[in-house]
Amino acid sequence: MTQVAPARSAKQRKQDTLARLERDADAWVATAGAEGGQPHLMPLSFLWQDGLLYVSTRATNPLARNLVATGKVQLTIGGTRDVVRIEGEAEVLPDAEVTAAFGDTFAEKAGFDPRAAGAPYPHFRIRPLLIQAWREVNEIADRDLLRDGEWLVTD
Repeated sequence: MTQVAPARSAKQRKQDTLARLERDADAWVATAGAEGGQPHLMPLSFLWQDGLLYVSTRATNPLARNLVATGKVQLTIGGTRDVVRIEGEAEVLPDAEVTAAFGDTFAEKAGFDPRAAGAPYPHFRIRPLLIQAWREVNEIADRDLLRDGEWLVTD
């Protein structure tokens, strides 16, 4: 039988989650079309900045079209035994907010620069509404760290 590590405190899970959001570069991003449209899942690089996530994808991709149509998104970071799951609201980042400094920061974290892609690659700003984190079954009951956009765990 596999030995399960003791459950982390909520405070430790929040610290670990924030560290992953700063450190990790990629997430699985899930959307669905309006009115029960086809689900779509794809890996995207992300930037975590000031409590918001930023992603970019080609404007013609189903994921981009779904984000524009519904604004609803789910992201998952990590493996199945150390997962951060995020539900959020997405909006297109206005071109005026894609400053040189923002674009450079995004490109450095993502490993590619959407500004140089040739085709339209809008950036999307994602405001987390729910953040959950767990490693094993012993952390599932207390997995919610942020709900309705507010941290449940104080520092």
